[in-house]
Amino acid sequence: MILVTGGAGYIGSHTCIALLEAGYEVLVLDNLCNSKKESLRRVEIITGKKIDFIHADVRDVTALRKIFSHYSIDGVIHFAGLKSIGESIKFPLKYYDNNVSGSTALVQVMAEFDVHALVFSSTAAVYGEGSASPVQESSPLAATNPYGQTKLMIEQIYTDLAISNNSWGIAILRYFNPVGAHASGQIGEHSNHEFSNLMPNICRVAMRGIEQLEVYGNDYPTIDGTGVRDYIHVMDLAEGHVRALAWLKNNTGAHVFNLGAGHGFSVLEIVKTFEGVSGVSIPYKISPKRLGDLAVIYADTSKAEKELDWKAELGIQAMCKDAWNWQEQNPQGYVD
Repeated sequence: MILVTGGAGYIGSHTCIALLEAGYEVLVLDNLCNSKKESLRRVEIITGKKIDFIHADVRDVTALRKIFSHYSIDGVIHFAGLKSIGESIKFPLKYYDNNVSGSTALVQVMAEFDVHALVFSSTAAVYGEGSASPVQESSPLAATNPYGQTKLMIEQIYTDLAISNNSWGIAILRYFNPVGAHASGQIGEHSNHEFSNLMPNICRVAMRGIEQLEVYGNDYPTIDGTGVRDYIHVMDLAEGHVRALAWLKNNTGAHVFNLGAGHGFSVLEIVKTFEGVSGVSIPYKISPKRLGDLAVIYADTSKAEKELDWKAELGIQAMCKDAWNWQEQNPQGYVD
């Protein structure tokens, strides 16, 4: 059985589908602070398979010990963590406590129960602003906000752990910009807070929840002057976690992999593609550049392709189509 922390969240719920379809049994631990249990009910409907669920916080060592005592856990995929850059700047202690303390508690209990296979959800936010694209796993690391810093700290903790004990196999997955939804439209990106990333805000404009999209800067040295980023379909990302888990059966140590499309799209390319697949116009306004934003950033995914036998398959049209399908069917996200 695979324990998925934060499994009711956006990437976690889609990864549960990929795990179940690959034949794994799945146990989800989630405190539901920014997710809904409804996502897991829908995963069960989509797959026709059951998910065991524990409502608990990953920082709760007592709850973790009960889980590992009661279930036969073969490996862990660790998503649980707060992820808003803006919120992390306002409330850094909240992020250090939740993300770092939770990640430490998890491996402490895993070690107690002799479980050493771990896939960790990291982020491209750990790379420095000066990193040239395509960004490699060896590119300079310099997180510029508390959220990214927590991920960087956890990566270091897990790397040190693997060095200290060669029983550990840890895959650290740095992913870029997950978008889209399951093709059924039954599960997708839900947040209990305001979205700050591009695709959900495009969907909000399409639903007329907000009047227009705010585009930060249009004088970058790019195809249309807007920033270029690496977007990856969430189902491709989910498959990457399953491949990493399988890879750990034959590999130990801590290993870092970029998961992305391996190329970039500009903001306006995303907008135009979305308009094409949805038939809905997306009005936008140009605002000043944000401090620290790069003109272009996208991943070098050759390591994941070679070692994990993984490559993003779904293109930008599928990302936009599936995001819109989810939004149209679920205008309020998951409703209790």
